[in-house]
Amino acid sequence: MRDIKIVGLAGGVGGAKLADGLAQVLQANNLTVIVNTGDDFWHLSLYVMPDIDTVCYTLAGIANPETGWGRINDTSNVLGELKKMGMPDWFKLGDADLAIQLVRNIYLKDGLSLSQITEKICKKLGVRVKVMPMSDDPVQTWVYTTEGDLEFQEYFVHRRCEPAVKGFLFEGAEKSSPAPGVLEAISQSDAVILCPSNPWVSIDPILAIPRIKSALQTRKVYAVSPIIGTETVKGPAAKMFQELGIQASALAVAEHYKGLIYCLVIDNIDRNLESDINAIGIRTAVTDILMRDRADRKRLAQELIDLISNDIKG
Repeated sequence: MRDIKIVGLAGGVGGAKLADGLAQVLQANNLTVIVNTGDDFWHLSLYVMPDIDTVCYTLAGIANPETGWGRINDTSNVLGELKKMGMPDWFKLGDADLAIQLVRNIYLKDGLSLSQITEKICKKLGVRVKVMPMSDDPVQTWVYTTEGDLEFQEYFVHRRCEPAVKGFLFEGAEKSSPAPGVLEAISQSDAVILCPSNPWVSIDPILAIPRIKSALQTRKVYAVSPIIGTETVKGPAAKMFQELGIQASALAVAEHYKGLIYCLVIDNIDRNLESDINAIGIRTAVTDILMRDRADRKRLAQELIDLISNDIKG
């Protein structure tokens, strides 16, 4: 069978890990990763792209293995000096990480778009697969909470996800356009995979960009559940479901993506939810979806590619 082309939608550590797994089993020109930019923000007068950086660092093999974000073996000399000078230190940018931010902002001042900058940084880092921001236009995720409306990084990092969630807004999304090449990558793909990223604040911002969701509806879309049992491996997705009055589970993920996805890949411990998920018109595949190391990422990615390949064969 010919090589299949895959588009992955990703954000956060879980999405980056599966993107790395897919990069291990697919030829570089057969994988495109479209990344959430709703959590981009200005910090210390620098435009920071946390999800793009996490995906790029992971694909380059230089992500901090303990946190999943930031750079391995990074130092924090600049952050320490900034703290002494009374500057905010709640968002941890290591020295090597900070160098990437400086490079990005030099490119921005030169007039380059986010997609052009991402391509340049990927080349510098040795990332061979195509990584694209969802849009070159500014989109800001706001989290409505019991303690007021918070920009995403204020909620996620500074406030450590503690305020209870009431809803979300993706400011600017309705006026934005998909980044160049995004719609083409989707239309030329054999399948799209929603990585195990937070549905509310990693995948939904991408889906909010005009024409992306309609483009996905012309493809078979597979998703990997970010919830195992009633918990997420990392991040606040399960907490968000609960605070919005929804029992956190793989079934809740299926309901969230109902009408968009063809198949949801769930963990072995959630096998009992298969029939309920099937009943809402979504196929299931059951396996070990916990990615403990790079070997697990590759195994899960290969199982996904085998699943998709078999579906294509009919």
